[in-house]
Amino acid sequence: MPDLDSISILTLWTAIAVYAGSFVAYAFDLARRSSATTAEVEAPVLVAAGGADARGAGSPASGAAAGKRGKGGSGKPRYIFARIGTALAILGWLFHLTSTLTRGFAAGRVPWANLYEFAMVGTLLIMAVYLVVLTRIDLRYLGTFISGLVVVLLGAAAANFYVSVTPLVDPLKSVWLVIHVFVASLSTALFALAFALSVMQLMQSRRERRIAEGVENAGPGFLRTLPNTVRLENMAYHFTVVGFIFWTFTLIAGSIWAQDAWGRYWGFDVKETWTFIIWVLYAGYIHARATRGWRGNPSAWLSITGFTAVIFNFAIVNVFFKGLHAYSGLS
Repeated sequence: MPDLDSISILTLWTAIAVYAGSFVAYAFDLARRSSATTAEVEAPVLVAAGGADARGAGSPASGAAAGKRGKGGSGKPRYIFARIGTALAILGWLFHLTSTLTRGFAAGRVPWANLYEFAMVGTLLIMAVYLVVLTRIDLRYLGTFISGLVVVLLGAAAANFYVSVTPLVDPLKSVWLVIHVFVASLSTALFALAFALSVMQLMQSRRERRIAEGVENAGPGFLRTLPNTVRLENMAYHFTVVGFIFWTFTLIAGSIWAQDAWGRYWGFDVKETWTFIIWVLYAGYIHARATRGWRGNPSAWLSITGFTAVIFNFAIVNVFFKGLHAYSGLS
């Protein structure tokens, strides 16, 4: 009979396969959006429980009309691949959750004590935040970004970062392990959504600029079904602000934990330094966007730079830099 860790590995790879199917379905959805007729593009489509249309706006009347379409009218065939992608994302998340829980039970502790486990929890929260947000706002056009990101990060972790269950080292035997790492993972999930929205914002901005210049083929056709750049930027900003609050708590909690473990609040360890760099980047993004001149593409690039630093901190600093935070578990 396989042990719990073996079950965790099996369900994790199953989750990756299902997420890959979700990515393909979402990609077909974007292709279908690209070939949508003008009438289809202009028709608002119901999303989830919130009743907002695909462009993030709409009156109650338009939401009601969209509801009729969503129950069997013209909206249903148009977004069938998005629905399949979302259903597969939910199924993949359930396998992912099962894998994470069985890893935790096998270890007898919270499952985020090394790089492999942190990748499991981080990607689990990225997909969880995306699915929760879908109940209020239609972000299914981000499905290819989110599912693709999760497949790449989770697949890379499963293939390269796996380590067998081991006891905690002394500095990790603290309640701050539960608090600090979980909050950091949650803020990363929010930054991931902001990153995807910022990428879409840049693409939409280029399309709108080319339309203003009179260019006939202004960009990928699916952009016609997306919110405008202002709406995309506002959503990215709101996700970033919430993520920044959690990241600030992560920085403070890490300092308290460092005092408890090593007798000092700050020591310019490479992990501490990069956590602070990320905080500065996002603080700069929030401050810069508060001034009118930094809205638009400059703010989008700051958002993208911030998330790039997050990925660098996870994939490069944790693996190739040594320090007091070298808990990757890799030999």
